[in-house]
This record gives sequence, structure tokens and C-alpha cells, in this order.
Amino acid sequence: MNLYGRDFLKLLDFTPDEIEGLIELAATLKAKKKAGVPHRLCEGKNIALIFEKTSTRTRCSFEVAAHDLGMGCTYLDPSGSQIGKKESIADTARVLSSMFDGIEYRGYGQEIVEELAEYSSVPVWNGLTNEFHPTQILADFLTIKEIYGHLKGINFLYMGDARYNMGNSLMVGCAKLGLNFTACAPKKYFPNAELVKTCEKLAKESGGSITLTENPAEAAKGQNVVYTDVWVSMGEPDEVWAERIADLSPYQVNSKLMQATDNAIFMHCLPSFHDLKTTTGKLINEKFGIDCMEVTDEVFESPRSAVFQEAENRMHTIKAVMAGTLTKSL
Repeated sequence: MNLYGRDFLKLLDFTPDEIEGLIELAATLKAKKKAGVPHRLCEGKNIALIFEKTSTRTRCSFEVAAHDLGMGCTYLDPSGSQIGKKESIADTARVLSSMFDGIEYRGYGQEIVEELAEYSSVPVWNGLTNEFHPTQILADFLTIKEIYGHLKGINFLYMGDARYNMGNSLMVGCAKLGLNFTACAPKKYFPNAELVKTCEKLAKESGGSITLTENPAEAAKGQNVVYTDVWVSMGEPDEVWAERIADLSPYQVNSKLMQATDNAIFMHCLPSFHDLKTTTGKLINEKFGIDCMEVTDEVFESPRSAVFQEAENRMHTIKAVMAGTLTKSL
């Protein structure tokens, strides 16, 4: 696997072997981290983190991974960058790539990170856009492989709104690596039809499959992994809560759904509204009278929940992406 100098914008840009190579590299780097073995593969390099959308896991993952690899790291929050405001995306890319060895972008449209990459002379990494979240999928697949020992043939169920970055990226990842992907939601929450066609073609090549259904009881049968995400994404207006709760409540991940699976593990990219211990959770409870949303606390805290193993793996897989694209030989 030689990814030196490559951008990491979406999984569609990578072959199955390259994706599996990154997962294997992440597992190797994780083992070294656990054993206390130094792996400063990018000694002396520096990276810039552009965050137009804030995050706990993504920021911490990039910063810790950069430190472990021997790199300096500069964080630019929504108020700390002029990207797209006083300075064009193209100009920002050319300025930052003259000072840094790699650039991470987390924000809005995929076209922004694509334009950054077009004008940057150093690798650009997608930390999340509206359309794709590729670093999260690497962490998810590393977690699945740690638990089941393999990826090919895994039955993977995504519950809820599958139109945006998580539904899109998980479907692409499953199609590339031979998992059987099912999205279960009301029809208007299905992924983009053109992307579905692309993934169906990829799945035929890899031995996987793509299924879209509105029936939770049928969808749960035989699943090895059940995945969900928040019903309202960052940047969406508060007014959509009522519509999403009404539409997606039948697609909540609860004990009844999990019992219909093949002893599936539960996964979530976090944060999750599974109790009333957050400000948003309390506000939704006051307004709509519910004490959890996309997943019940019983499932979230169950022995089959892999959410915190998955969260830790963000750091190891992001480290693999940076090492793989910044290092000529590993």
C-alpha cells in the first residue's frame, strides 16, 4: 500500500485493498500504542486542523494521533479561520499548504474539502462533510473486525436517516469491502438514488449487497451489526426535531429490535441522545416528552454496545490515514 501524498476525501476514491490496508495499519499502530512502543513516523511535520463544525472525538483523535506520530498541530476553530469569508478556499489551501504538511477539514459541503484538495500541495483529509465521513467508517470497520475477526459477509443494518454523511459513507464502505448493507428508514430518508446504484455495482464486485427497506422487524433479522446516528445533524434548524421524531421514532434502536438480530453488536458514531444527561436531551424531553431518541439507554449501555471501543478507534484509524499519506515507506 502506497498512499504517500494522497488526499483522503471519501472512500469512493480508494480501492478495497487500500481501505483494508489502512485498517490493518491502524490495528498495528493501536497495538504499538497499547504496548507503549514509540511510533513517531512523521517526526518534525506539522498539520492544520480546520473545524467549521466543532467536535470532541475528531479533534482529540487528530491531535493525539499527530502527537504520537511526532507532529505539531494547529487547531483553527470557526472563529479562527477566514476560509470562505475573507479568503477564498483556493487561497486558504495555497497559504496553509505552504506552511503545513497536511490539512484536515471538518465542516459543510463536500465541494469545500474537494476544492481545498485541488489547490493544496499537501494531503487534505476529510474530518466530516455533509455528504461523507470517511475517517469514521475506518474506525467502525476496525471495531467490527476486532469483534468478529473479519468484515466480508457481515450483515450490517443502519437504522434511521440514511441520506447524509453516515448513511452514505457506511453504504460505500460496506459495498467496497463485501458487507451486506441494509438501510431501514421511511422512503424519504433513503440514500441518494445515484449513490445507491454506484454502491450496488461495487457490492456485486465485492460479494456484498445493498438493501433498502421501511420494515424494522424484517430488517433486523440475521443482522450482526446495528448502527444508528442522531436524528438531527449539526447545522440543521431546531424546527426539524418535531418532524424527525414523528418520522423516525418507529426506527429507534431498542431491546425489541436488538432481540430480533443475530446477537448483533450496537454501534453509534456519537454523540448520542440516549438519556437526559445532556442539555439537548433535557430540552427535547421538555418539548416532546421523550427520554431518549435514536437509541434507548438500555441498548446503549448493554454488553453488546461497542460505542466506546469504536470511539477510541477514531484515533488509531486517523493516525493510520495521516501516517499512510505523509510517509513514503512504512
